[in-house]
Amino acid sequence: QVQLVESGGGLVQTGGSLRLSCAASGRTRSTRVMGWFRQVPGAEREFVATITWSGDSKYYAGAVKGRFTISTDIGRKMVYLEMNSLKPEDTAVYYCAARRDSIIAMTTRNYDYWGQGTRVTVSS
Repeated sequence: QVQLVESGGGLVQTGGSLRLSCAASGRTRSTRVMGWFRQVPGAEREFVATITWSGDSKYYAGAVKGRFTISTDIGRKMVYLEMNSLKPEDTAVYYCAARRDSIIAMTTRNYDYWGQGTRVTVSS
């Protein structure tokens, strides 16, 4: 069993920055890949970024590439999403996810564990 807890969400103005954190606990050694997804009401959960725990592979959605940075701290069992140049369309609940397979992935069905989400609101 793996538990994931997100934090760091909040209200920010357009152009601002936020850093989201995901604290992993439990059998974290059974997971190889971490991801961030986001969701707005009435829409499906959307891929944002993914990374191997080692940090040697990562991938971003086109909508956030160049603005967001995903990273890990293996010793602290933490995954981060640094969000810069935020836009109103970034407003969503952001979810941390963990995957047992070793290849980075971009769809929700590829992930085995999920946090409960942290809300990000970007004002115009």
